[in-house]
Amino acid sequence: MGLIKAAKDAIGSTLHDQWKEAIRCDDMTNDVLMVKKTTETGVITNKSTIIVGPGQCAVIYDNGRVIDATAEDGFYTFDESSSPSFFGGQFGAVFKEMWQRFTFDGATAKEQAVFFFNTKEIIDNKFGTPAPIPFQDWSHPIPNQMTNTLTPLRVEIKCFGTYTFSIMNPALFMTKLAGTADIYRKSQLVEQLRSEVLAVFQNVTNELGTSEYKVPVLEMPSQTDEIRQMMDEKVFDEKIRERGIKIDSFAVESVTLDDESEKKIDDYELSSNAYMQQGKMVEAYSEAVKSAAENSNGAMNGFMGIGMMNMSTGNVMGQAVQGVWQNTEKSSIDLSKQEEAKAQEQANKQQSAQEQASATQSANTQANEEQKTETETAKWKCDCGVENEGNFCANCGNPKPKFCKKCNAKLEKNDKFCSNCGEKVE
Repeated sequence: MGLIKAAKDAIGSTLHDQWKEAIRCDDMTNDVLMVKKTTETGVITNKSTIIVGPGQCAVIYDNGRVIDATAEDGFYTFDESSSPSFFGGQFGAVFKEMWQRFTFDGATAKEQAVFFFNTKEIIDNKFGTPAPIPFQDWSHPIPNQMTNTLTPLRVEIKCFGTYTFSIMNPALFMTKLAGTADIYRKSQLVEQLRSEVLAVFQNVTNELGTSEYKVPVLEMPSQTDEIRQMMDEKVFDEKIRERGIKIDSFAVESVTLDDESEKKIDDYELSSNAYMQQGKMVEAYSEAVKSAAENSNGAMNGFMGIGMMNMSTGNVMGQAVQGVWQNTEKSSIDLSKQEEAKAQEQANKQQSAQEQASATQSANTQANEEQKTETETAKWKCDCGVENEGNFCANCGNPKPKFCKKCNAKLEKNDKFCSNCGEKVE
């Protein structure tokens, strides 16, 4: 028994009238992965037609074994006198193995049926990290003076996004998951698949943080192509493939740092800026001392500039400069007290202005931190039932809902005005 592919012109000819019954599957939506179709009697009549649509795979099942299969869309005639043809498409080798080995552990079913598999890419599957995961951030390297090397800054991140998958081996999918069920839906698989996808994503993030890729932490959403290539090369989804499924793509939609990691990066950037400024001041000191040592007029101008820098950079730098200054010629030290007093007065004014600016900046920083803490600690409940603190649901990845400030009505994503009171959405 096997399939014979019908010629295109036979569909509208008299041959069409000879088909005793037609078996097809028209409802292969994004949520349906496998459907069993048979006749009222459970027997496929000789010369019946099997219609395979685009993105479908059909497996002919007879009393507990596979007798033929095809992944090429078209019209086929079921012929009891023919041998298996295995119109393979993308599954040729898989079909032959099914025909030889597929027995459902010896169990037999007293029926004939056609199992249709959805071979399209199954889209719109969300994932999210319920807890922060570690990441090696090479955009903030830390120097190791002992080994003269750089090491990445370790941060903790939360990621949310979507992934797609497809059936790559109908035989494995049928034996491991679907069996001979009348219908198998994505909803029966997605929760288990989500936990395994998170394990795959953990391997991906570990790889992106290695010295080979050195991906900055907040640039991860732009690495879609790299993630796909990496998964194909390293087969991070091997456990998933054992069920006849493969992950086709990852799309990271958001990456957020936990509070401690944000503080680490803020401290890193402040230290880097201070280091750069200190380097510039040291260079300026060096040039001033060199100019002052060359002539007496230069000494006067150099002293005034150094006095200003000494007040703004602190006693440690000032002491270093004074030490250098004491080694200059005696004539450069013999300055008038009047010029000295003017330089000191100007330096004091600059110091006072800097202290005031510093106090203002500290007050602003404290206010921002208080506002940030109040916002981040506000808990909200997602439609899926999970209580959250951040901007995205830790279970399903949905964003935190927005509410009207005037009437507290719930707002949709793209609302510009409140549908309840008409208030403009900020």
